Amino acid sequence: MWRAVASNGFTLLIVAAFLLAGLILWGKSEYTAEGPLEAAICVRVPSGANMTRVSDNLQDQGAVRSAAIMRIGADYTDKSDELKAGAFLVPERSSVEEIVDIVTRGGASTCGTEILYRIGVNSADVVVRELDPATSRFVEKAKFVPQEDTAAPEEFTRVRDLADTRYRVTMAEGVTSWQVVDALSRIDVLDGDVAERPAEGSLAPDSYEVAEGDSRQSVIDRMRDAQSERLREAWVNRAPDLPISSPEEALILASIIEKETGVPEERGQVASVFTNRLREGMRLQTDPTVIYGITNGEGVLGRGLRRSELDRETPYNTYVIAGLPPTPIANPGRASIAAAVNPGDSDFLFFVADGSGGHAFARTLEEHNSNVAQWRKIEAERANQ
Repeated sequence: MWRAVASNGFTLLIVAAFLLAGLILWGKSEYTAEGPLEAAICVRVPSGANMTRVSDNLQDQGAVRSAAIMRIGADYTDKSDELKAGAFLVPERSSVEEIVDIVTRGGASTCGTEILYRIGVNSADVVVRELDPATSRFVEKAKFVPQEDTAAPEEFTRVRDLADTRYRVTMAEGVTSWQVVDALSRIDVLDGDVAERPAEGSLAPDSYEVAEGDSRQSVIDRMRDAQSERLREAWVNRAPDLPISSPEEALILASIIEKETGVPEERGQVASVFTNRLREGMRLQTDPTVIYGITNGEGVLGRGLRRSELDRETPYNTYVIAGLPPTPIANPGRASIAAAVNPGDSDFLFFVADGSGGHAFARTLEEHNSNVAQWRKIEAERANQ
C-alpha cells in the first residue's frame, strides 16, 4: 500500500514539475512575444510609482495582456525597482520585455508634453506641444509671446506643473547674439546670467533640450561649442582658391548669406555672387550689413533704409567700404556656412528680390537694372492693393 502511495505521490510530483515547467515556458513566451498594441501610446510614469501601478495601467490601456506577467518578468530580471519617472513612447506591438526596458532604461522622456522656447529673427515665443504617438508628430496645444501677452495660457501653467514636461530652446538661423541673450533672460526655467554677450556669429542655430535649473551660461556654451565645431569642419572641407583667408572671414560671409536669403536652394547662388564680387574687387553692397551697423544687432530696424544711411561710411556699410565688414552680422546656420566655403559655380554679380520670396540673378548691370525695375513694379502693385 505504501508503495502505491509513494508511486502515486512521485507521479504527482512529476506531473507538477511538468506543469510548472510548462507554466514557466508559457510565461517566458508571453513576456517576449509581440504585444497586443495596435497603435503606439504614450505612457506616463509618475514620480514614486511602482511596478504594480504601472503594469495595471498598461493592462488597462491594452499594452500588455497580463499585468502579472509584467511584474513577474520585471522581478525575474531585477528591474522592478528601476522604474524611471517620465513619459515614454511605447511602439505598437511592443513585447512586455520591451516595455519593461522602456520604462526602466532612464534618460530623457520620449513623448508627452514639451514646452518649446523659440528664438526667432522677428520675435521670441513659447509653444506648448504634445507628441501624438500615432503619428510621431507634435501637436500644438498653446502659443504665446511673453512680451505681448499679459498672461500665459492656462495650458502652459498646467503643463509646467507636470513632473515629466520637457523643455527645449530653439534658435533660428539669422538671429543675433543679443537676441539670444535677451530671449534666454526671459526663460524662467533657466537660472543665472550670461557673463557677456557672445561674439556675433559664434552661436549655432539649433534645438537644445534643457532642464529646469540649467544655467543660461551653460546653454550659451553649448551653442558656442556647436558653432565652433561646425565652422572647423566646414573650413577643413572648403573649396580651393576662395577669396577669404580664414574661418573667421568664412563666418562673416556666411552671416551675410544667411540674412540675404531664406530660400535653401538659393544659398549657393547668393554665395557665388559675393564670392565673385570679392574676387573682382567689387563692393558687396548688401543692405543687411548696413542695418547691422545701425542696430548693432539689438532688435529689428522695422523700417526701410534711408538714403543718408546708405551713403554714410561705417565699418558695416558695404556700399561704401571694400571687402567684408569687421564681424558677422548674425549667427548663420550650417547650410549658410557650407555655402560660404563651397559657393555655387556661377558668373553672377547681382541679385534682387523677384517677388516670389526668392531672387533674380544677373551677370551684367544692364540685366540687373531690368530686374530691379521689375521688382519696383511689383512693389508698386502691392502698395496699391
